Amino acid sequence: MKKIYEMDFRGRRLVVEYGELAKQANGSLLIRYGDTVILSTAVVSKQANLLSDFFPLMVLYQEKLYSVGKIPGGFIKREGRPSENATLAARMIDRPLRPLFKEGFKNEVQIVNTVLSVDQDNSPEMAALFGSSLATSISEIPFDGPVAGVKVGRIDGKFIINPTVEQIEKSDIDLTLAGTKDAINMVESSAAEVEEEDMLEALMFGHEAIKELIAFEETIISEIGKPDMEYETLEITEDFVKEIEEMATVPLDKALRIKDKLEKYAAIDQVKEDVVAKYETENEALKPELLKELITKVKLVLEKIEYRLFRNIVVKEHTRADGRAMDEIRPLSTDIDILPRTHGSALFTRGQTQSLSITTLGALGEHQILDGVGLEDEKRFMLHYNFPQFSVGETGRYGAPGRREIGHGALGEKALLRVIPSEEEFPYTIRVVSEILESNGSSSQASICAGCMSLMAAGVPIKAPVAGIAMGLITHDDEYQILTDIQGMEDHLGDMDFKVAGTRNGICALQMDIKIKGITKDILREALHQAKKARMQILDVMENTIAEPRNEVSKYAPKTMSFMIDPNKIKDVIGKGGEMITKIILEASNVHTVTDAGAVKVDLEDDGRVVIYHTDKDIIEKTAIMIQNIVREVENGKIYTGKVVKVEDFGCFVELWQGCEGLVHVSQLSNKRIEKPSDVVKVGDELLVKSLGYDKRGRLNLSHKETLPKEDSGKEK
Repeated sequence: MKKIYEMDFRGRRLVVEYGELAKQANGSLLIRYGDTVILSTAVVSKQANLLSDFFPLMVLYQEKLYSVGKIPGGFIKREGRPSENATLAARMIDRPLRPLFKEGFKNEVQIVNTVLSVDQDNSPEMAALFGSSLATSISEIPFDGPVAGVKVGRIDGKFIINPTVEQIEKSDIDLTLAGTKDAINMVESSAAEVEEEDMLEALMFGHEAIKELIAFEETIISEIGKPDMEYETLEITEDFVKEIEEMATVPLDKALRIKDKLEKYAAIDQVKEDVVAKYETENEALKPELLKELITKVKLVLEKIEYRLFRNIVVKEHTRADGRAMDEIRPLSTDIDILPRTHGSALFTRGQTQSLSITTLGALGEHQILDGVGLEDEKRFMLHYNFPQFSVGETGRYGAPGRREIGHGALGEKALLRVIPSEEEFPYTIRVVSEILESNGSSSQASICAGCMSLMAAGVPIKAPVAGIAMGLITHDDEYQILTDIQGMEDHLGDMDFKVAGTRNGICALQMDIKIKGITKDILREALHQAKKARMQILDVMENTIAEPRNEVSKYAPKTMSFMIDPNKIKDVIGKGGEMITKIILEASNVHTVTDAGAVKVDLEDDGRVVIYHTDKDIIEKTAIMIQNIVREVENGKIYTGKVVKVEDFGCFVELWQGCEGLVHVSQLSNKRIEKPSDVVKVGDELLVKSLGYDKRGRLNLSHKETLPKEDSGKEK
């Protein structure tokens, strides 16, 4: 039977419909938030894969272009691979939900959000997060929710929950956060150099709103929620754990204290392999499936021992894996102009994490086209992140970027976008690519640092340098320790990955993921202030290499010129079927086709702005003159110097500039009577003429007589 639940959430209608759609899913709800409509479903497999070394959770966010009245582009005309926004939305939902599934639960779970209708002022991502939590919570899936999320903006110092599109444009904070009723467990933010205390206040303001949504969820769960399902887990006895602890604790503890990453990992792997080999040898008579289960238990116990030892070393002994102080950054080195033919390049190394970032400048027409449900249909600034397997000394998959690479690139893009000059200030499409050459933690923040330096090296007039740092959290019993510049093991075995990027003036981007149920305001404040200190140290090193953007772009980058013309004249510049603009490009560039490498690029904007690109300034100026000549208008009564291009019996035609000709009638050639125009002018002569305006047929009339001194009589005697 259909049930409808409704609440007024900060002045907007939030409706949950249950019992009518997708009833075969374990949990299914239709979420209406304004005119945004999301179908959220949760399904769990009947059998567990107990031998899996990870929890098999899949979260999908499926954008349907009919939700905004669009037909997909391309030849196929149907939705294909997820857009970047859909991938980021799915990650944003996954991150706060994943830590809340019961420990040991290994049944596959799929949470699917289908975007059916989009009202841009009512976030479909937030509605999908709400629906994902609630659909999971009302099902029989063992889940320690619910969770909820909101967006926070700030205009003129006042915080706003779930701001509209218009409000976001005016806001200096674009913050997304999620959490339980007790604590925040996911943060994603872009900000206009906001101070740490202001960001902390925004986080707490958002959490209060989250509590309202969770109270609404709890009301619904109490009415229609199902009891948790029974599920199978691996049974491990205390005696079995003690047996492995006696073998592995001392050598694992010793391995964890090795400072070099590769040597440490090799030692840890060796300890684990020795223990596993012992059990395989002693139990080789077991059936293969029973032996596989036994070895899985051994590995699970070894991981828990490693986890406990690591936390004890950090929290109890105040010792980090590589011997650093808790707030100490690994050794830094920076360099620029690594690649001679690129428009800008920089290398940033922090410990064993290294990013080579390259900036490329292109014409505005080379922007990225977006085919999604958002309002934006193009993107001028892009940051792409590549993570090859050799960066961690391993073999692995190569192909299209995965969710992690897309997510890291998007975070770097958020951080640097806040300092990118406007299109009017710098009329280029800008692409930054971060190639991770080495990785031992915090490669996304290394990408921000290297990317910033490559932008400055490329001559992009950014507003201020940006640096990023990743903070960690290790909890043990009732104690905790915050770590600056976490490396791979501290991320893998820790409880928090809190990335903070910004300028000297404030925060530009935040991202937080945690593996525990939430963190407190005090931990957030301490992490933010410790990150600020580290950010200043990194900026010092970066600015020693390049303190500010170069005054000019690279000689290999396209130079640019821009000017305004009457928008009504754009059609004249383009010409019929593009004939005129093609002629301009070919003549100015001296090429055979507009696709030749040496062809000048011309962007014509709807508002009348013309932007010309080429590496040769002379070609740019020639192109500009040709365009300006087409749109230039003859002023009535003004005197011009022209060139005679044709002589007829009734007069001569004079070219004022390329593309602009007028007729000097024989009667307007002299104060005296002229029988034949050829008696006084010939082709190629320069002639001073005055504009007499256009006739009814749009023909320009000129006069040479009007430029001559007046005589007593205008006729010959």
